[in-house]
Amino acid sequence: MKLHTKILLGLVVGATLGALCNVALGGEHSVVTSLNHYVAGPAGQIFLRLLFMVVMPLVFASVALGVAGIGDVRRVGKMAGRTLAYFLGTTALAASMGLLLVGIVRPGSRITPEVREGLLSTYAGDATAKIDAAQTTSFGIDTFVGIVTRNPLRSAVEGDMLGVIFFALIFGAAVTLIRRERGETMIAFLQALNDTVTKIVEVSMRIAPYGVAGLIFGVTSRFGFVLLEPLGIYVATVLGALALHVAVTMSLIIAFVIGVRPLDFFSRIRASIVTAFSTSSSAATLPTNIEVSERDLGVPPKVAGFVLPLGATMCMNGTSLFEGITVIFLCQVFGVDLDLGQQIVVMVLSVITAIGAAAVPGGSIPLLVGILAMFDVPPEGIAVVLGVDRILDMARTSVNVIGDHTAAAFIARSEGLWSAASMPVEYGDGHGKVDESPSWPEKDPK
Repeated sequence: MKLHTKILLGLVVGATLGALCNVALGGEHSVVTSLNHYVAGPAGQIFLRLLFMVVMPLVFASVALGVAGIGDVRRVGKMAGRTLAYFLGTTALAASMGLLLVGIVRPGSRITPEVREGLLSTYAGDATAKIDAAQTTSFGIDTFVGIVTRNPLRSAVEGDMLGVIFFALIFGAAVTLIRRERGETMIAFLQALNDTVTKIVEVSMRIAPYGVAGLIFGVTSRFGFVLLEPLGIYVATVLGALALHVAVTMSLIIAFVIGVRPLDFFSRIRASIVTAFSTSSSAATLPTNIEVSERDLGVPPKVAGFVLPLGATMCMNGTSLFEGITVIFLCQVFGVDLDLGQQIVVMVLSVITAIGAAAVPGGSIPLLVGILAMFDVPPEGIAVVLGVDRILDMARTSVNVIGDHTAAAFIARSEGLWSAASMPVEYGDGHGKVDESPSWPEKDPK
């Protein structure tokens, strides 16, 4: 049985058993509280603690490696700069789309005050006091100054996500400026660290079905079916925002910036979209992306080989949109009101952490947990959405991959190496004629 099937099964079993206990015994019955305290609670907490454990090393390794992976920015500065600008720009547009839609729909506000107070009592203990004390993240000059951490180790210990991200960005950039052989050694170390932490996430996800079952049992045993409606609206909000981003934002870019009919473009990359949807992994889709980009879009191999591997790590349109909506949704669920400045902070964090997310199924969840803690939302509250994350992961990975292909076409066109006329007449069967000229100039054999 595949992992996502097990997680879905864990969700169904946990939710069903919890709801039955709530209906038969009541949320405060001694049997229910004992099951939550001795069985369901520990199972869920162990799973969450495994995710907490890897948040900071995952952020550092992923972001630093993504920056260092550009190579010598002095040699490929113009193309690297355009690539990064495109990644950040489209990712920010996606996050803005998500925040706008979740602000209009407000799915979390549909939860009754009684249920909200129960959630706060269950997951936070002192969260209400923190909210009343107005200790949420603020937006101002101190926020920008505080990003430059004095002590990255202390930032990691205290859960200062912005400080760790800033240090990772500076560290990755510095790696590209030191002697080549030493830089390659450090990149190898970062890759090993990233692979190791990613493996820990993969191992942790093996117990996800049991953790999800325990967490969802704790929710439904106390609150029954009252969370089903807002949770369904939350899922519809995420999927609707992803669809709008593709149909509006990405389609406008494809039509007016890249110069291709959107439907033709989507048709040519359908193999990548299907692969992304089925694997929920940008990394697993990368080989298909490169093949489709070169064969079906006609993007020169030098550009595809440069942009798409970076895109698998750094072009995360769908992930940033999902993170922004989920943070705002859970803030609404737990009664944390964010002003405009704080929502801008959410957008910035969604963009940056999406870039640092591992390109594997569920890779954004540990980072999302870290963002929630910054806004005094009980990180354990991720249980409210964790059970439905698989379908959302499949959808957002598909959007990520669409962004990768638009980036490759945009960079190739901006460098004068590709146009809509370069696309093969035949495509999708491996027999398309790819225009190999003009090719990327080879000044360095490497």
